[in-house]
Amino acid sequence: MVLVWAISASIIVSLISFVGIFALLLKGDMLNEILIVLIGFSAGGLIGGAFLHLLPEALEHSTEVRTFSFTIIGFIAFFILERYFYWRHCHEEKCDIHTFTYLSLVGDGIHNFIDGLIIGTSFMVGIKVGIIATLAIVMHEIPQELGDFGILIYGGFSRFKAFFYNFLSALTAVIGTIVGYYFSSKVSDLSSFILPFAAGGFIYIASCDLVPELHKQKNAHKANVSLLFFILGILLMVWLKTFGGH
Repeated sequence: MVLVWAISASIIVSLISFVGIFALLLKGDMLNEILIVLIGFSAGGLIGGAFLHLLPEALEHSTEVRTFSFTIIGFIAFFILERYFYWRHCHEEKCDIHTFTYLSLVGDGIHNFIDGLIIGTSFMVGIKVGIIATLAIVMHEIPQELGDFGILIYGGFSRFKAFFYNFLSALTAVIGTIVGYYFSSKVSDLSSFILPFAAGGFIYIASCDLVPELHKQKNAHKANVSLLFFILGILLMVWLKTFGGH
């Protein structure tokens, strides 16, 4: 029964990716207008999530040297991944789909897997604890999924392709829940690697891909608005850290 509760909770969290359907309803011009805002918001959310959520939690399970070493490894791994995607999908310096879209899917998949680990282990402690943990995860998943959807659209995915792949990425939470449930006694060791690795990936995507895209914005008003939403993305992570408990 506890496993049913845990898997049901992870499915609910995965379904949060469907918030992207609101973007599907927007007209092309309106969607293009808000894309740069979503990119700024997502970049701030990734930075805030890495430094305020993933790394502090990783430090609770491991040493500083181990944690930051895996963060660097994650950063390097995502750099190598981007080079691979660039060589594989880009020709004559032109990319129909920006490589950071693939990185976003990989990073989001890891992040959702970690959420699943937390859900699985929380329900092992107790159903009430599991429900509280799930609610905390839902709180930060809604804005994050909107930002992820915006990244995929901005990077060249069609609306429906972005919607579909974002949902597939979200389903890794279910896998993480099953792993966390059955291997809860070893999750602390697993988390000491996965958490900082994902943080390194998030830092890479935000600083090397998304922030440079914000710098390309020539319109002063849109540039200022995107900067504001970048800060709001960080502040949201601060608020979730203070009141959300995850």
